[in-house]
Amino acid sequence: MEFENVLYEVRDGVLYLTLNRPEMRNALTPEMWRDISAAVHAAKLDDEVRVVIVSGAGDKALASGADIQELHDRYYMDQMVGTATTALRDLEDLYKPVICAVNGYALGGGCELAEACDLRVATRRSKFGQPEINLSIIPGAGGTQRLARLVGIGKAKELIYTGRIIDAEEAQAIGLVNLVTENSREALMAAAEQLARQMISKGPRALMLAKIAINYGTETDINTGLMIERLAQTLALSTEDRKEGTAAFLEKRSPHFTGR
Repeated sequence: MEFENVLYEVRDGVLYLTLNRPEMRNALTPEMWRDISAAVHAAKLDDEVRVVIVSGAGDKALASGADIQELHDRYYMDQMVGTATTALRDLEDLYKPVICAVNGYALGGGCELAEACDLRVATRRSKFGQPEINLSIIPGAGGTQRLARLVGIGKAKELIYTGRIIDAEEAQAIGLVNLVTENSREALMAAAEQLARQMISKGPRALMLAKIAINYGTETDINTGLMIERLAQTLALSTEDRKEGTAAFLEKRSPHFTGR
């Protein structure tokens, strides 16, 4: 499958979704956001895709942020179209696990892209930040909402109000990054792929239901969240994979999940 601004490649159950403007440090334009959204919709319908790994082409950035010239020229009411917001909501709502592999800068919209993924892996030299305040704007693709949910309101306010850029180790310490690797694309992708393989070995319906329960449950009160969890577990118990998983455990063998 071909797109103008992203690469879509499926290998052994993993979709490698790569932002592909390395000469511009993968700066995010409305056209790129639309390609991301279209690729996510394709992945939703692609039975070969079990896990998605999002990364940026080249060795400098996942995405260095918005294309500043486009941002400078943008008519202010165009923001209400919500191109970036919609693309990241599509990514967040994808019922398949999404891992973000960050090699270099993840700033502005690039940081917001990482925040919309389920897990984040980064090289030691990677940098994260929401520096939009330096342009007298705010994070506009979900950063004011997702960053606070990931690292807490106080830390999110600090980072957004100051525009401070942090390294991967600090990002891991505050809960923005799950895993930090050595400074090579090979080490980064190997770590992301290892996580993907672990997920692929699990029941796909259970993964889907766990993601739904977490995403929707954390957006509501505890009692509603517990009900969402109970309903999700009821559906999980209805699957053939549940029977296979419990039988494999009792028979001391590896399970073979089919997604049914």
